[in-house]
Amino acid sequence: MSGLTHLDAQGAAHMVDVGGKAITAREAVARGRITMSAEAAAAIRAGSVKKGDVLATARIAGIMAAKRTAELIPLCHPLPLTRVALDLDLDEGGVTVTATAATEGKTGVEMEALTAVSVALLTLYDMAKALDKGMVLGDIRLLTKTGGKSGDWRAGD
Repeated sequence: MSGLTHLDAQGAAHMVDVGGKAITAREAVARGRITMSAEAAAAIRAGSVKKGDVLATARIAGIMAAKRTAELIPLCHPLPLTRVALDLDLDEGGVTVTATAATEGKTGVEMEALTAVSVALLTLYDMAKALDKGMVLGDIRLLTKTGGKSGDWRAGD
């Protein structure tokens, strides 16, 4: 119909059959940012947010989310992840989250990396919303992906 892999010839949604694809090492890196007041960022840095360790909680939430991506995103394949890592870079205006997901499988881990970033950002908001309800989540994007039939890809900044 449209060349989209998740639509059949009649336009109905379906899960892509990856049975005939080769198992390859695959990795994806995604990034996003939450901007906030200087006061909220300072409280996170000082560890004085009443809900606890904001950065540690967001990191764990991102890892957990990557592992559950197939339950959250329709038509996503469940993957045996070999690695999920989140880096959280706090500055005076917010937090930049970078997630890396890896597997050895028949389909890529882009959605897992993007889900990890998204849920980590949502967790940051939840943990610090008492300090700044006007925080903004954004700039969520795939940075790189490696492996698979289509090969490597890098975002053009």
